Amino acid sequence: MESHNVNNSLNVDMEKDQEKAFDFSKRAQWLRAAVLGANDGLVSTASLMMGVGAVKGDVKTMMLSGFAGLVAGACSMAIGEFVSVYSQYDIEVAQMKRESGGEIEKEKLPSPIQAAAASALAFSLGAIVPLLAAAFVKEYKVRVGVILAAVTLALVMFGWLGAVLGKAPVVKSSARVLIGGWLAIAVTFGLTKLVGSHGM
Repeated sequence: MESHNVNNSLNVDMEKDQEKAFDFSKRAQWLRAAVLGANDGLVSTASLMMGVGAVKGDVKTMMLSGFAGLVAGACSMAIGEFVSVYSQYDIEVAQMKRESGGEIEKEKLPSPIQAAAASALAFSLGAIVPLLAAAFVKEYKVRVGVILAAVTLALVMFGWLGAVLGKAPVVKSSARVLIGGWLAIAVTFGLTKLVGSHGM
């Protein structure tokens, strides 16, 4: 009888540990997705601002292009995430109905609205970095330097955070994110400069 109680207690403890591990895993996935969303916002907005700045370097034009990129990107991310999670929601509801004979456990279902809001927020947080960096600098060359410095710092931070959450090598992950971001900015700047110089 005593050994039976001990076994029950061990089973309960193991179930609790599994639940905790699952919760942590789920939270880590959400955080990693948020970091990737913020990285998207950072790189796409900085690239857009630098690309437009290659042709027209005044602060107002660069800020407006960055703001347009933030709004368009956040809306796009939110809509994409909403559609994706709603599809997952429908699949899980159908599966629950098959397995439990029509009973639906709403607390276990994903929330498309929450996912859309989180995705838009993450993108916006990343996109605001180059906007804030450029906002108060009138001189074009100094502004470009400040944007690049702020973006570089943010890319390293996002790379490190993504590596920690994904349990990947920190240096390699940070370097990959940094080089990828620099490459996106350089390509956008170069191609826009090339097109702009031909009067298009």
